[in-house]
Order: sequence, then C-alpha cells, then structure tokens
Amino acid sequence: MRLAKYLAHSGVASRRAAEELVAAGRVTVAGARVGDPALDVHEGSGVAVDGHRVAPEPREVHVLNKPTGVVSTVRDTHGRTTVTELVPSARRLYPVGRLDADTSGLILLTNDGELADRLTHPRYGVEKVYRARVSPAPVPERALRRLRDGVDLEDGRTCPAAVRQLRPGLLELELREGRNRQVRRMCEAVGHRVLALERVAFGPLRVDGLPVGESRRLGAAEVERLRGAAGWKNRQP
Repeated sequence: MRLAKYLAHSGVASRRAAEELVAAGRVTVAGARVGDPALDVHEGSGVAVDGHRVAPEPREVHVLNKPTGVVSTVRDTHGRTTVTELVPSARRLYPVGRLDADTSGLILLTNDGELADRLTHPRYGVEKVYRARVSPAPVPERALRRLRDGVDLEDGRTCPAAVRQLRPGLLELELREGRNRQVRRMCEAVGHRVLALERVAFGPLRVDGLPVGESRRLGAAEVERLRGAAGWKNRQP
C-alpha cells in the first residue's frame, strides 16, 4: 500500500493531508525519514508520524450537529472547543471539510481518508445544503437569480446553485463546491448580510432530528450511501 494511503487508513489525516505530512518530514519508515508519499509500505514497515507508530484501524464515520462557537479542527491553540471533543470515539477522527466557528449544523468526522477526500474534492460535486438568515429581508427575485446563476467573488465566479426563499429573509442554498465562507460571501455579493448560517445536509445525510451538540455513528447503509454520493459503488465501509 502506498504510504499516503496507509496514513489515511490509519486515521492520521486525509490522503492529501498525509502527503503534506510526508513532505514536511514528519513521517519515518523503519526509523528513517522518508519524502515519497508513494512508497510501498505495510503493517510491518514501522511507519511512524512524529515518532509515534501508526497502523490501519477500523474505519468509522460520525455525524455531528455542530453548535456555533465550536471549531472544525482536531485541536485549537486558543483553547476553543473542537468538533472532535464532541464525538465520543477511540479512533483518531478528523472533520470532513470545515464549518466556520460561527456556522452551525451538519459536519462529518471520520478516520477514512479516502472517503474524506472524495467527499470534499470538487471533482465529485457532493451537494451541501445550507440555510441562511439574511438582512435585509426579503431577498428580491433579481438577487435570487444572481445566486442561482453564479456570482463573481474575488476567487472566481461561483457555480450555479439551487436557491429558494423559504420565508422572507430565510434562504436555502444547495452548493456543489466548498470555498471558504462561500455562502456568506455569495449573499454579501448580492447585497445581503448573513445573520445566521446552518448546514442542514451533506450528500444524502440530513441533520434533522439530531440535537445541537450531539453526534452519532453512521451505520453501514448510510456510509454506503455516502460512498455512492462520492462516486463509489458497492464498496464496503
């Protein structure tokens, strides 16, 4: 198995992040520092990260209804609560993508690096649904059309999105890309400030029924639906 994939299966990080760990010189094999993420390794190779041996572990996927104020990282240097602290598991979980600290709602955590990469890679276009309370309200139809057609941001034009106004000032947006603070920037581009933002769906999963701050581990059928949304068919979790 290639080193980056081995690290991803060990719950260290996603495959892309594992490649960065190798490039940073933090990975050793049999005590020797390595720089090739494609190096073939196995459980007996003595793979270590920062001096700690790692090995593949059973894969888990959890869904969390993230409260505002919680950061989407494994650890935080400012002492803020992280999403991993809210998910009880003996595995080394990390978030699939990110939600801003001031955004609430559905976030996935896993130790399955391949699945995490697929779910966040723009190539696969896994849809994410957000609800945004904006001001001023209501949002006029011309602004809704701009959001649907794509708006120009500093990092380029956004892809077309499904957008509807559930009630005056409450928008539901379905996106297939995941730029930094994208929903907030899109709304600001059409003259509306986001007052509150929640992600209510990620692929086939919805946050409905899961209390804020609570999490649950996904069952095999749910993981398989996620894999299908990310372009995998008939893969075992």
